[in-house]
Amino acid sequence: MRKTRKRRLMGEINVVPYIDVMLVLLVIFMVTAPLLTQGIDVELPEAAADPIVAAQDQEPLVLSVDAEGRMYLSVGDDEDQPIDSERIVELASAVLRRNPQTPVLVNADQRVAYREVVAAMVLLKEAGAKNVGFLTEPPTKPRRRG
Repeated sequence: MRKTRKRRLMGEINVVPYIDVMLVLLVIFMVTAPLLTQGIDVELPEAAADPIVAAQDQEPLVLSVDAEGRMYLSVGDDEDQPIDSERIVELASAVLRRNPQTPVLVNADQRVAYREVVAAMVLLKEAGAKNVGFLTEPPTKPRRRG
């Protein structure tokens, strides 16, 4: 007959796999951290972006750029009249001085040149905007990736 021996249970946790995972994550963060500080400080919207959550009573400051590159600002009585860059900086800085927490958004036509959108963002940055968002429309049909 066979003798049955009682095995003694091990009461320690093997932490070696956790250390390996931690070191891999450390290397990943060390490699990607310098890449995050380059370029313009903007978050580009995805095709199916979530809506921007803002205070109910706070009206956003919207700078629109049409297909010809003309700019419009959602301030004042003549919102549907194009205005020049000096006037944009003047009006936007007045709004942002009054309320620095005002959301700032860019509404650009999809046919406008990228340099025009960047120029609009530079004007908003000169006016004192710290964060700039983009207005987008949800996609009509899903895009294929691959």
